[in-house]
Amino acid sequence: MRGMRWFTGVAMAACLCGVAPSQTINREDTALQAKLAEIAAAHHGKVALYAVNLETHKTVGLHADEEVQTASVIKLAILFEAMEQVRAGKAHWDEKITLPAGYAVGGSGVLTFLDAPLMLTLKDVLTMMIVMSDNTATDLAIDRLGIDNINGRIAWMGLEHTHLYKRISKPATGPMPPDQPKFGLGKTTPREMALLMQHIQQCDLALPAERVTDADAARDKAICAVGMKMLQKQFYRDTIPRYLEKMDSSETGSAIASKTGSLNAVRADVAIVAGKGGPMVLSIFTYENADQSWTADNEGEVTIAKLAKAIVETWSPAGIDGKTLGWY
Repeated sequence: MRGMRWFTGVAMAACLCGVAPSQTINREDTALQAKLAEIAAAHHGKVALYAVNLETHKTVGLHADEEVQTASVIKLAILFEAMEQVRAGKAHWDEKITLPAGYAVGGSGVLTFLDAPLMLTLKDVLTMMIVMSDNTATDLAIDRLGIDNINGRIAWMGLEHTHLYKRISKPATGPMPPDQPKFGLGKTTPREMALLMQHIQQCDLALPAERVTDADAARDKAICAVGMKMLQKQFYRDTIPRYLEKMDSSETGSAIASKTGSLNAVRADVAIVAGKGGPMVLSIFTYENADQSWTADNEGEVTIAKLAKAIVETWSPAGIDGKTLGWY
């Protein structure tokens, strides 16, 4: 499988514990966990989450290893593979991608409303995939990067329960795992999706054993900054940011970089939150939700917001500040 590398030894063990390869300490916050369990118990549906404070190494989890539908959260894996292909010189932000006539699909995004054929750059495609969760852009990205390469990268990170099954616009083809009908587009766990987001935040684009020069580190930092900017500009702010963002992030910049996912009975959000008490990764999924409405007050979205508020206010009582993420 092209572009596929594997973790070994300590690095693999670190991944399976839900931490970055350079970080092997977990300190479970039992008091916070009890508070989160109370919020989750009031939800009319199921809740699974994992969160880690990257400075204090405190963690919390509820069903953190439960396999769940990704919905559009799987687009994080597509973005990460794009970043790695740019790093390897196999892709370029400014390379041209054509949206053919008749290619566009429905659901979220704007490309379905534009005249085609239309010339875009890879960066344009990925930006629309992340910022407005554009489904047509997602399919273009999958076609360009290769679904096998994306799943190979997922395996490279040691994520055993995360998988992208297909393009959004097409039914699954070829031999499929027997659980594909259950999960649809993709599956993951809260812990594994938190680890994927942590790779982006910490700019872990290399294996621990790989020698990285200063020039390599500067190149990687620039690549990660592009991805982080997309995640900061993500349009859908009614889940993790709902009670945390107090200002117009379009004017001031956001302290929360995230990717949401939504289906009728699913709401999810995976975010980096720049807390003054240390950057945090929050990975929260609600599913089998009784409330299947598409309103801002959907119970799944409000539950995620309440859980995020409890985590961030406990770990960062001084609030959030985008500057504390530093390098981007």
